[in-house]
Amino acid sequence: MTSIVVVGSVNADLVARVPAQPEPGETVLADSMTVLAGGKGANQAVVAARLGGDVALVGAIGSDAFAAAALPGLRAAGVDLSAVATVPGPTGVALISVDDDGENTIVVVPGANAAVDADAVERHRDLVAGADVVVVQGEIPVPGSTAAARAARGRVLLNLAPVVPVPADVLALADPLVVNGGEAERLLAEADRPVSDSPLAVALELQALGPRSVVLTLGAAGAVVLEPGHDGGAPAGGTTSGPGVLGQPVVVPTPHVEAVDTTGAGDAFVGALAYRIAVGDSLVDAARVAVRVGAFSVATPGAQPSFPTAQDELPALRA
Repeated sequence: MTSIVVVGSVNADLVARVPAQPEPGETVLADSMTVLAGGKGANQAVVAARLGGDVALVGAIGSDAFAAAALPGLRAAGVDLSAVATVPGPTGVALISVDDDGENTIVVVPGANAAVDADAVERHRDLVAGADVVVVQGEIPVPGSTAAARAARGRVLLNLAPVVPVPADVLALADPLVVNGGEAERLLAEADRPVSDSPLAVALELQALGPRSVVLTLGAAGAVVLEPGHDGGAPAGGTTSGPGVLGQPVVVPTPHVEAVDTTGAGDAFVGALAYRIAVGDSLVDAARVAVRVGAFSVATPGAQPSFPTAQDELPALRA
């Protein structure tokens, strides 16, 4: 069993199926609406646990009716919820529209996730410090993600989704920093770094910001992985020693699947990446599994209902 702690968001997802995404000012009639468990932190925890990880979540839910809808997937996956607090007020909610091409738009109302601050992390410092891998994202307050990264003694997976202004020392702890193309563009622009049309060049620019390693996700085009050069490699499941000598960017293709709903695909990738890192895979090998998990997830509607278990057969990588 592996030890992964996710410090992150817990939401109820309100998912509307629409023929096409509305233009600004346009009203579109939805075909259906469902309420599902979600939140980036919760989603990532569910994936890692379903694949076989020993996973705990540090987070918060509200005292409203949506709290009950936010937790069933976590419980079913066996995620340790002892560090998930119930706070007065609303649970976090994501308003999601999914069109006939499987593409989505998402608006997140943080709600109780605002309570996952530095004090919340401090209350569970021993849990965070004892993890092999600590996963944080941008859907909780920056002081919370900052405290979690600084408290971690294991490897820190920093998923800047959405992009939030983390301190330079936290970015330097990221091993890896995981962002998609749009997030990378915003992160580089805010740092006054050039933004290239080449994903390989973007990965190199991201590494120049200071993280120990980088994973740039590209949707159906796969991912680019950039690790520092090593003599003999990093210890299994351990952290690297710092930026060091740059390795060569590695392009990891993704399987070709018919997308039904891309909601949660990025979280599926991150959760799988965290699990494979925790069991000792290199970052490239972990990404090769993670793209397959992400591809599996887009073939089924919803986020958590679409995530595989260790027994599911994943789509094969393209040659």
